[in-house]
Amino acid sequence: MSEEIVYADLKFQDSDKKEESQKSDKCGRKVPSAGSYSQHKTVLILILLCLLLFIGVVALGCIFYTTLETEMIKSNQLQRVKEELQENVSLQLMHNLNNSKKIKTLSAMLQNIATQLCQELSKKEPGHKCKPCPKASDWYKDSCYSRFQKYATWQESVEFCSARNASLLKVKNKDELEFIKSKELYNYWLALPPSKMYRSYELLSEKMFLSEG
Repeated sequence: MSEEIVYADLKFQDSDKKEESQKSDKCGRKVPSAGSYSQHKTVLILILLCLLLFIGVVALGCIFYTTLETEMIKSNQLQRVKEELQENVSLQLMHNLNNSKKIKTLSAMLQNIATQLCQELSKKEPGHKCKPCPKASDWYKDSCYSRFQKYATWQESVEFCSARNASLLKVKNKDELEFIKSKELYNYWLALPPSKMYRSYELLSEKMFLSEG
């Protein structure tokens, strides 16, 4: 009875050794269990996913940087084009302004020449239809007489006429006096300074000009 028990114990011990030997590989290392293998696999997958995520972030960063750089270049180009257009517009405006001034100057010169020619024709041919004076002005004995509906002081009127290469009316003879009186003008300044006039308002008469010498 005791022998059988010993044998059974030995057999059990041998079976334990066989199981341990099966768990060991040829190099004497233990074969990993199924749980350890699944953990390694999970870690490997996570590392791979992190690597892919990192690569994706880097790729997106490169794309963003490239796009931003391209847009900056386009923005700079558009800014240069805008500045060039503004400069061209400014130059064109200045050119047009200069041309406008030149046209006005030439027009004034032509008007003066035409006026002088008409005045000469009127002297030689009193009945000539040429009008040597500007519009709304009267021609009488080698002079143009213009009226301006503008309220101003005597000094302002002198400067206003001077700027137009003219002067306030100064009657030189009786014929000219009669011509002016025929126009029935009221409230107009004459070449006489206000301090030398008899009243603020006075009808034209010979004594006003005789006193001037």
